[in-house]
Amino acid sequence: LFAVALAVSAIPEGLPVGITVALGVASRRMAAVGVVVRRLVAVEGLGSCTMIASDKTGTLTANELTVTRIRLPDGTTYEVTGEGYEPTGTVLEDGSPPSDDAEATLTRLARAGVLCNDGTLTRRGDEWHWRGDPVDVALLTFGRTLGHSRESVLEAWPQVDHIPFESAQRYAASIHQVDGDRRVVVKGAPERVLEMCTDAARGSLDRNSLERQAGALAREGYRVLAVAVGDHTERTGGAPAVAPEGLTLLGFVGLIDPLREGVPSAVAAAQRAGIDVRIVTGDHPETALAIARELGLTDTPDEVVTGAELAEATPETIAELIETTRVFARVSPGQKLQIVEAARKSGHYVAVTGDGVNDAPALQQANIGIAMGIMGTDVARDAADLVLSDDNFATIVAGIEQGRIAYDNVRKVVYLLVSTGAGEVALVVASLAAGLPLPLLPAQILWLNLVTNGIQDVALAFEPKEGDVLARSPRAPDEPIANRLMIERTLVAAAVIGGVGFAAFVWLLERGVAVEAARNQLLSLIVLFEIVNIGNARSETQSIVALSPLRSPILLIGTLAAFLVHLGAVYTPLGQSVLSTAPIEPVRWVTLGGLALTIAVALETHAHSWRRRQSND
Repeated sequence: LFAVALAVSAIPEGLPVGITVALGVASRRMAAVGVVVRRLVAVEGLGSCTMIASDKTGTLTANELTVTRIRLPDGTTYEVTGEGYEPTGTVLEDGSPPSDDAEATLTRLARAGVLCNDGTLTRRGDEWHWRGDPVDVALLTFGRTLGHSRESVLEAWPQVDHIPFESAQRYAASIHQVDGDRRVVVKGAPERVLEMCTDAARGSLDRNSLERQAGALAREGYRVLAVAVGDHTERTGGAPAVAPEGLTLLGFVGLIDPLREGVPSAVAAAQRAGIDVRIVTGDHPETALAIARELGLTDTPDEVVTGAELAEATPETIAELIETTRVFARVSPGQKLQIVEAARKSGHYVAVTGDGVNDAPALQQANIGIAMGIMGTDVARDAADLVLSDDNFATIVAGIEQGRIAYDNVRKVVYLLVSTGAGEVALVVASLAAGLPLPLLPAQILWLNLVTNGIQDVALAFEPKEGDVLARSPRAPDEPIANRLMIERTLVAAAVIGGVGFAAFVWLLERGVAVEAARNQLLSLIVLFEIVNIGNARSETQSIVALSPLRSPILLIGTLAAFLVHLGAVYTPLGQSVLSTAPIEPVRWVTLGGLALTIAVALETHAHSWRRRQSND
């Protein structure tokens, strides 16, 4: 009987339920702020995050691209007015309409953007509807601004083949039949498209000058595309697509993708929380740097590394770059995986975002993979641990806050159950050592662990946050949940429960109280210890009197319910027959309540000692 009682005391039977409920509550809270949990372990893990490797487009920015600048190869720059995807703007040069020659070149460029395109932009009544990649939709809007719809252009230039965009090749091409000949239209990264060009519209090709022009646009924060056209060399016998050559550059398109509302403050909050933020993008380095400046991440090109530089770096060098670099630009999916692996080897707990099929390896390799719910592919979502319903970086930070709250609540549940169980073990062992009868029967210990404490630990899982949880640094990823603070608190609580309980049991027996009656009063004393101890469990740093019971109504109700259930076991025949209980006089309840308050005094004393030791350190 002693062995059974000791085993029941030592095993916190309510712990799996309490932890599961805590994580489940956190999952619901995360869903409320836009983070959908696919794997429950990620709830607590997100709170341990020390680095976020974030995409730029659609996560930091609004992913609502608008063509606002056109730069022709001769350096002439045009402003495109209008906002969003409604083609209501105009093209102006220094506030005036372009010349006839310039308008002809602009028309060719706009037509090319419409031809090399997989998006749709249609008007239904007074509203415009679109579908597809934001870059494609923005180019369709620009084309409509100059009077070119995709339907009318394709009627004159039927499409016969295409080369889809791939992040590794950094361009897309579309092949069309024109007056018996085949023409190719290309759009893509300026440096890649310039490699395919041999001349430029309205002049010769000066590659260095053109690269400087594209870089100037990128430094202003534009996402820059180069557009070119040329004759097409036909593929034969199912041969793979060959990069076009001998093209004529039509010009550069500058697209603005504004920052999402709330992202700058979210990045600042992440940094205050001790979380490093890295931008990992396929965009031009200058464009990415401009966004990083707006976010306050960096103001110097020295903290920007390109995919070409990563390709030449050794694993040891990459590990160093992880700590000194804020922006990784022109990065391929394979290099994104390298960045995640290097960050993990450096000791970071990494959360990485992704939306494409090629992002799946990085999402799986990261500690926390975060997929986009709107723009993300099914493959990316399947590989991720969490999904953002709004694709917003600020939602990640909100999720991190909920993850930290979840971890705090898991610790609270663990402390409550383990300290009570340890106190019961101490009580049983002390009674055995003193040659006394069992202080509690196995059924009574199960009642304490599963019912009275079980109700309260579930209610404790709903505890709200304590202050600004993002104001503290993330915990070390390898830190055990039972750290020094929890161990000390658990030992103090167990010593009080076991010591005061044993002393009360001995006192009752010495006064001639029957063993059954002594057990009955001791059982109620432990229930009262649990009720007081749950106040201690609500915070590791704040005083039990500093937290109002009304800030957590569920916990208040749960605590009252646990006490009422126990009163039912004491005063009803059914409870008395199952648990060997009997009614207790009101004056005895007062005495037991006074004894139970000793645990609050002991934990308050320990908390004061802990704070003093930490300040001295």
